[in-house]
Amino acid sequence: MSGDLPLKMNTQIDIIERATRHVAQQFEIYADDVYLEKVATSSPSADFSGHDLSLQSYFQKIKECTACRLADSRKKFVFGVGNESANLMCIGEAPGRDEDMQGEPFVGAAGQLLNKMLAAIGFAREEVYIANVIKCRPPSNRDPEADEVAQCLPFLRRQVELVNPKIILVLGRIAARHLLHRDDALSALREEIHTFMAARVVVTYHPAALLRNPQWKRKAWQDVQKARFLYDEIVGDKSPFKKPT
Repeated sequence: MSGDLPLKMNTQIDIIERATRHVAQQFEIYADDVYLEKVATSSPSADFSGHDLSLQSYFQKIKECTACRLADSRKKFVFGVGNESANLMCIGEAPGRDEDMQGEPFVGAAGQLLNKMLAAIGFAREEVYIANVIKCRPPSNRDPEADEVAQCLPFLRRQVELVNPKIILVLGRIAARHLLHRDDALSALREEIHTFMAARVVVTYHPAALLRNPQWKRKAWQDVQKARFLYDEIVGDKSPFKKPT
């Protein structure tokens, strides 16, 4: 062991000297605006094997993720909430202001509308599992960027694997695009029943869009009924749904 020590020390000194020269060059070029890239190891792996892994333990493993720029501005990491064995899962785009403050998806005005949409087809919020593609709020509620989705989507896939829903209700075109890898208009996505992992997928409007455009609520009502009829066909653990008169 002692014979290896000088080689190790020389290697470490060489690394330090090269790093020092690099930083000095950066300061010469950029002055006080030196850019230091985040170290890749700041991203927790989405793959935590083990049959005893729960959603809560998975949350504990990934909640400090700093793999993308959204970690710099977030207040809370918004993981997911609800029944961890739900047969129906709702997936949105990203947290908003209220969600960022509370650390729970769909708790603002859009969340209240989602609760009403679920209740209309016979589900309490506590019966389903709710999550977003992105776990941190994008500044000013902008659309998530491609590299941010790339970091977060494996987390969502692991959540879906752990919950193992039979039906997924996807809320909004942005979420649908990233889950289904399709850039179609929402009108086209709504017409089909899709598949994500092992679940059947129904796409509808994001509740926030419905608040801004109430004329779309009739179409959203058609979509959530489709999800409920599909649920009855595949799961069948509730009294058959009857369309309100």
